[in-house]
Amino acid sequence: MKKKRRIFMFYAGILLMAVLFPGWVENQEQKQGAEERKEVREALKYVGDSIEADGEGKKKIALTFDDGPNARWTPVLLDGLKERGIKATFFLIGCYAEENPEIVKRMYEEGHLIGNHTYHHVSLTAGSEKEAEEEIAMTDHIICEITGEGTGYVRPPFGLWREELEEKMPILPVMWNIDPLDWQSRDTGEIVFKVVTEAEEDAIILLHDCYESSVQAALEIVDILTEEGYVFVTADEILMD
Repeated sequence: MKKKRRIFMFYAGILLMAVLFPGWVENQEQKQGAEERKEVREALKYVGDSIEADGEGKKKIALTFDDGPNARWTPVLLDGLKERGIKATFFLIGCYAEENPEIVKRMYEEGHLIGNHTYHHVSLTAGSEKEAEEEIAMTDHIICEITGEGTGYVRPPFGLWREELEEKMPILPVMWNIDPLDWQSRDTGEIVFKVVTEAEEDAIILLHDCYESSVQAALEIVDILTEEGYVFVTADEILMD
């Protein structure tokens, strides 16, 4: 137990250094290998020991991915999720879905929830309401052409949403409450640490399946939180509960 506490405090110190001195993390990046990440996992397990499960011993949590599909890294992620029997939610950019229909089809066939992330990844509040509708409709059409089903959920880029769209389109926005800023960090260990230490029941985790570091982190997160009594569900199960 004392060893676990020391490991936890050590990595808590690293996280503090990352916040105060971002350049320091970059200097340490090459020094952090698989062995060190094992120590991170050990420390995070200690943190997880203090989290009590609900009456059924399971806590629901959702893993969501933006900005895909990515031709290189999304298939790697899908392989890892399939191996673990995990379902996730993917918010797709329309132009990338159009370029990678086979990946979109695989997501659908393997039981993942597919959502809308606009066609060009643009702010839905920057232009006109009509332009926002078109961005969503174009992506919905592409996904429907590939899977046979439209999308009922949208992840608005930058978290900027127009509520009036809900009155005109059969679609609901899906936000998040755990954001490790993986697009900025690109550090697997740091991403894992931030997500696992903030994990709580009914949380929605935001990651991106277009970075190797994020894909690796996502699979480590799944392994750690599964051990801590979490069950991964698609975002709609969190929203509709």
